[in-house]
Amino acid sequence: MIKIQRFVFNYFYENTYLVWDDFSKDAIIIDPGMNERNEEVTLNNFVFENSLNLKFLLNTHCHIDHILGNNFIKENYDVEFFAPEEDLFLLKSLEQQASLFNIKFKNSPLPDKYLTEEIELQIGNSKIKFLFTPGHTPGEFCIYLPNEKILFSGDVLFRESIGRTDLWKANHNQLINSIKDKLLKLDDDVIVYPGHDMRTTIGYEKLNNHYLNF
Repeated sequence: MIKIQRFVFNYFYENTYLVWDDFSKDAIIIDPGMNERNEEVTLNNFVFENSLNLKFLLNTHCHIDHILGNNFIKENYDVEFFAPEEDLFLLKSLEQQASLFNIKFKNSPLPDKYLTEEIELQIGNSKIKFLFTPGHTPGEFCIYLPNEKILFSGDVLFRESIGRTDLWKANHNQLINSIKDKLLKLDDDVIVYPGHDMRTTIGYEKLNNHYLNF
């Protein structure tokens, strides 16, 4: 059985997700946003208390709020780190991003591997697939667990909203096409866990998201 723990971290109220198989205790962390010591302790304590074996670090995209904890995770856990290749310019510009908000940071390591739609990971008996959904950033991916009908949408799709496209190298039409071509083709009962705010479902967004009135 897959379990999910959401943490809301940093100045941007970003959702960091721990996802694990309750039998094997194998786990992934999605978009670690910790940048204060108390946030690192909160994450560490949860991993320890639940005896989780953290295997993979996944960045849906590389805006500052989703990568602030990369360094901590790589330094403290034996994880394989995946991120979008087309977002490397953002990963490498963490100092520049942080200076805009006067945020303290530690530079992120580079990924061990790049995300592609051909990659398939596994925790326990659960498959993890990746859907290329650029627009909010040039390289963003959503993370999909098909057997559980769970989608981690990063900053692509939110409850009754979509990701911003007024940021560096964002593209509104590309984002809308990503949602239309990749996400809205999923079943209506797929649960969506976004990078900010509360969860939703694909079916709910089809009916209630005014950005998606094509």
